[in-house]
Amino acid sequence: MHDYRTRVADGDLADRMRWAGAVLIEGPKACGKTATAERVAATTFQMDTDMGAQALVQTAPEVLLGAHAPVLFDEWQITPSLWNLVRREVDNHRARGRFILTGSATPDDDAARHTGAGRFSRLEMRPMSLFEGGVSNGQVSLRGLFDGDFAPTLDPGVTVPELVERMVVGGWPDLLDAPVREAQRWMSDYLRTVVEIDLPRLGVRRDPESLMRMLRSLGRGVGTGLTAKAVASDVGGPDGPARQETVARYLDALRRLMLTEDVPAWAPHMRATTPLRKAATRFMADPSLGIASLGAGPTQLLRDLNAAGFHFEGLVARDLRVYGQPLGGRLWHWRDNNGHEVDFVITLDDGRWGALEVKMNPEAVDSAADSLLRFVQKVDTSKVGLPEFMGVVTTRSSAIRRRDGILVLPVAALGP
Repeated sequence: MHDYRTRVADGDLADRMRWAGAVLIEGPKACGKTATAERVAATTFQMDTDMGAQALVQTAPEVLLGAHAPVLFDEWQITPSLWNLVRREVDNHRARGRFILTGSATPDDDAARHTGAGRFSRLEMRPMSLFEGGVSNGQVSLRGLFDGDFAPTLDPGVTVPELVERMVVGGWPDLLDAPVREAQRWMSDYLRTVVEIDLPRLGVRRDPESLMRMLRSLGRGVGTGLTAKAVASDVGGPDGPARQETVARYLDALRRLMLTEDVPAWAPHMRATTPLRKAATRFMADPSLGIASLGAGPTQLLRDLNAAGFHFEGLVARDLRVYGQPLGGRLWHWRDNNGHEVDFVITLDDGRWGALEVKMNPEAVDSAADSLLRFVQKVDTSKVGLPEFMGVVTTRSSAIRRRDGILVLPVAALGP
């Protein structure tokens, strides 16, 4: 059993418990939801394994709802009727912080009818960021960047091979201290469970090998606008491509398992009428998922740094989402029809925003900085305001502000 590592979500959960009657924590299986929730809960019911608790939902729910609070219902989606039971209990008592529900799959029935607006606060959890895993020193704070608080720092000293290993191992708490070979076996078992158990539970009827081909297709297409048509060609067999409707169901099931996270297109006011692309960029919830689907490891990635760069971009996407969540941050990408693009735009609810390019190779920082400067000239800043920051996230570098104002940010220095 590993010692608990502090998560960015800890503070976020504590805040939500102060004003919401119930907090729903969602995220992929094994990302650490239960461990985080159990640190707050006084009573825990494991709904996926506790047959007695499952029976009480139908026969005497008041026993569960009246337990010493805060009450945690882990894997609540196994018994979807819990949603409305908790909602009514929150309505009846108006107490704050009474319930925590954790889930690694989104049900499509009862929860869809009653959103729980005003009763439930939804907290997304992801696998651990580099900062949470102890790889990043966190000296460059995302909150600080938005507040204009940036100070140069030395290169944190994490090498490219070490970062590649972190991409292969991923941010899974169970693998914090695991050697790479052990982590690869764990990831292989994880994906096998997804295709043999988790997807069929959500109604996906296809042989496991076809589903593995779909995952490999997504692994190859990380960081791109991979279409259902392209996935259909990969998933198909001797009889030709799979039906796009079938692929759409697969992709929806993976989204419900929270194993994929698309980055939507940002469409701000522009100075000119340059058409913008609307397609989302597709990422896995953790870079290790895409890498494991391809059967790759550190050696293969270091031999093909171009391919590794897409998975590095996925690592940065994961970490930015983790660091940005307490700020109410949302992650976007931007691309026009001329092929000019910016990897990530982060927006806050108060209208502030920042833009980041991601380059695994530090030698590409100059071209990325030029791209950011061209981009901001196209944005109508009289409507959306000037960015609070623009920067290039890379591997080996000191954290500096260039003469043109663009920040150079080593990923192993980023933090919340």
